This record gives sequence, structure tokens and C-alpha cells, in this order.
Amino acid sequence: MTIELLFMIILVIIVLILVVYNFIISKRIKNFKDINQKVTSLNVLQDFMSTIGEEKSVDEKIAKINDILIEQYAIKYSTIVVFNGSEYVVKASNVDQKHWDTLRNLHNEEIFKDSITTAKPKYVTVNTEEERLPYQKMEFGRAKSAMFFPLYIDNVYFGYWIIESGRIHAFDHIDTTILEVVKDNIISIFKIVSYQNIVESLTRKDLYSDLKTSEYLYEEGRSIIDNYTTSTICMFRIVNLEETNRKINRDTGNQMIIDVCDYIKDKLSNEYLFVRYMGPKFVIAFSGVDIDGVDEFLNNLKSDIEKLEVEDIVAVEENKKNENKKKKKVTITHPKLNFVLTTYYKGTALEMVLKKLEEYLDTADKNESDINNI
Repeated sequence: MTIELLFMIILVIIVLILVVYNFIISKRIKNFKDINQKVTSLNVLQDFMSTIGEEKSVDEKIAKINDILIEQYAIKYSTIVVFNGSEYVVKASNVDQKHWDTLRNLHNEEIFKDSITTAKPKYVTVNTEEERLPYQKMEFGRAKSAMFFPLYIDNVYFGYWIIESGRIHAFDHIDTTILEVVKDNIISIFKIVSYQNIVESLTRKDLYSDLKTSEYLYEEGRSIIDNYTTSTICMFRIVNLEETNRKINRDTGNQMIIDVCDYIKDKLSNEYLFVRYMGPKFVIAFSGVDIDGVDEFLNNLKSDIEKLEVEDIVAVEENKKNENKKKKKVTITHPKLNFVLTTYYKGTALEMVLKKLEEYLDTADKNESDINNI
């Protein structure tokens, strides 16, 4: 065997060893990447769940979730669009707002209609810098590649998630499995916050008291109350409201509500919450104040309110219209209030606290007019 042949054999063996070594290294790198992606996904999911538990509105939570996606997966642009029953709304995006009209109308683009119908993602890109993506109307250069993901909850389509890049063919080799997991996580978040979204949309302003309705307490109101470890929750009932409606008239009952609420609003600090709970029942949340701190205030408040004179509105109006005729007797009534207080501890079930107070007032003697602690 010549030296040259021996040398070639040694080189072949070295090359084979290097090939095997490179194969092993590449496999380890791939495994490492897979593990790293799984860890990233777990971290993202953990961040998602932490966000859900925060005392924020649904829109704030979705915006934060979008920010997490952008940061953790190094996405250039990420936009979540939801159909709210009447129109498509951009729920979260890091794209300049001047492009939002385009982004919230992607469901009308032919290129994405099949994706929505089949519930499969759609990848679009350009081949040259001079081209633009099919859905881009007035913009050049911002995005050169995009992946469109339709969003479904229990086989019901409710919107889409689109990620974009400024690079041509940016998503050619991306692991779509990871993105599908991210999409599923986004859907899970919407499932979880759907009840919160319903509660937020139910909050209204009461016509007569000009107060927010009880739903407010379970969302934005709770976040204010939970800034403190303990607070005092007060519920009161206008005991003679139904009787006023029945024996005098409903207009006078409505005026009683207005007079009582206006008086309390004038005396109440802005940091405390005051809502119309239901019918003749109202709630005041004294954030960060213990029961002993509100007793004197409520005693004085109750005493002053029960001195208010509420005139028969119908009789007063008739007397104004018929100035030259015999005046109708105007009945005067006074509000009568029954208060009940309890301590609320941060993070506990506020709805159960309110239910307990409501049950007390509903079962109390109809002639009871007092301030009770339970």
C-alpha cells in the first residue's frame, strides 16, 4: 500500500467521522431548538395566564398578550382582529393606526376568504422589493410577508390573527406548528375572557339615579376596590320606594331616587364607588376604609336624607298647568332608608358579599330603617 493511498484512506475516515459528528451536532442543535421552542411556548403560556389574572379590562389584556407574542417570538407586526357582532374591530396591534382600516377588512380580501372558510392559515409574500402584498392598498415597504390565521371558538369563526414581516419570504421556513400553538393559546384566552367581556358590555348608566349599574362593580370597580386589603361595602334600600310608587305615583318614586342619589353624590368622596344595584337597592363601596370609619358618616347621611321632602310630582305639574282652577293637594313624603354594612377582603368573591347584603335587606322587616353590620 502506497503512502498516497494510505493518506487518502485516512482522509476518507476523517471526513466520515466529521460527517457523523456534524450529523450528531446538528441533531443536538435541532433538539435544543425544539426544547427551546417548547420552553418559550410554556413561558408564553404562563405569561398569558398571568395576564388573564390581572385586574385589567379585556382590551388591556388582549393588548398585553399581543405585546408578549411580539417580544417572545420576535414578530415584526402582530394584529388581532375580532368580529363583535356588528363590525370587525382591531383588538390589538403594533401597526400604525393609519393602516388599521386595511387590517380590519382582510376578511373581504379574496386571498383570505378561502382561509376563513377552511380554517387553515394562509401565507403570502412578494418576490421583489417593488411588489406589494395583495391586501395593501396605499402602503409600500411596511410588510413584504404575512401569515393569516382565522380564529374559531367551538367551530364558530370570530376573527383573525395576522403576523407580518418587512422581509421577502420571511416565513418560508418557519415552524408553523409553533404558530398554531400560539394561535390556539390566543383562542383559549378569548374563551377565558369572554365572560368578562360580557360583564363589561352590560355596564350601563341608570336613567334616574345617573349611576352606573351593578355590573360595574365586578370589573373596573373591583380593580379600584382591590387596591386596598380591606374595604367596607354598604348596601342600602329605599324602604318606602315601592309604597310611594303604589300610593302616590311612579313619577314621585323616580323623583325620590333622584333626590336621594343626588344628595349622596354630593356628600361622597370621589374615591368611593356608588352604583344602583337593583330596583330600590344601592351600593356604596368605601375603598380602603373599615366599618368604624364610616359609621358616623352613614348615621349623619341617613338622618339628613330622611328629612328630605319629596313632593307629589304629578300634583305639582297639574297645579302648574291649571293655575286658575282649584289647587290639588300636594302629598309630601320622606325617603326611608335601611342600611347594612360588611367588610370586603381583597381578592375574595365580591358577588357573594353583595348577595349576602341583598339577602339581609330582602328578608328584613319592611318597617326596619336602621344601620346594621353583618
